Amino acid sequence: MTKLDLPNYKDQSPEVKARFDDLKQRDVILDVKHLGKIFDSAKGPVTALEDINFQVHRREFVTVIGPSGCGKSTLIRTLAGLESATSGEVLLEGAAVSGPGPDRGMVFQGYTLFPWLTVKKNVMFGLRNQGVSAVEAESEALEWINLVGLEKFAEVYPDQLSGGMKQRVAIARALAAKPRILLMDEPFGALDAQTRSKMQAYLLEIWRHIDITILFITHDLDEAIYLADRILVLDAHPGRVSELIEVPVSRPRAPEQLLRPEFLAARQRLDELIHPPGQGDEEVGKLNMLRFANVGEEVQPQN
Repeated sequence: MTKLDLPNYKDQSPEVKARFDDLKQRDVILDVKHLGKIFDSAKGPVTALEDINFQVHRREFVTVIGPSGCGKSTLIRTLAGLESATSGEVLLEGAAVSGPGPDRGMVFQGYTLFPWLTVKKNVMFGLRNQGVSAVEAESEALEWINLVGLEKFAEVYPDQLSGGMKQRVAIARALAAKPRILLMDEPFGALDAQTRSKMQAYLLEIWRHIDITILFITHDLDEAIYLADRILVLDAHPGRVSELIEVPVSRPRAPEQLLRPEFLAARQRLDELIHPPGQGDEEVGKLNMLRFANVGEEVQPQN
């Protein structure tokens, strides 16, 4: 397979070229400027993020990947207003982010539903907190529950749902408040492969039908390519932007695209960025190896 220079890929399909031409004409909804985050530790300050700069356009789907310790979760928590930045700024539609707000919806990897509330009341929760009447909140909640395909489970409690169904409720609850951007921190990471594939399809279908921008953290390279318009790649220690890659895969997406040359080329590029040749060889060589001995054999401890 010929290696593609993806950021300057010239052989995109007409659909892909048209999509990115359209994307560049849209308003910037999220603008991250020189973002930095330093944590205090027992050994001194630890820089988690350093000089992060990128923009996300309206109705764009951006995935974020990077090696372990690159600050993906710190980044999304800072965008959500759950962490404060040490330096730089985050602008959502031109307004500075200084804390949590209804203009940002958040979906976590863990199941964050209230176990004492039904599916319907979980989705109503944010609406009621915003002062929406009970009648209107119920009506809107049912619309979102229908959108995620759980209309038969509106009166069911979370402990009666599968993992994938719980995450569909979490997505409905986040979207019910009509946020400008949906932030998702590895929301499908705990799901089995089959359920994960279904959830990806559900999410793309929801995104296709409503006016929402999505920023999605994942450690799965195939998932990053399959979902995204563009992929933000972070380096580790500290977290910095390595590349922002345009995905040269046409939409709508389908599982069979995972075997197409443009998909495989994108995956190869991501793998090279996250796992450079030779990186980690020293650490592997230092691992303690488990040695099995025969019964009665004298075993010497390894220093």
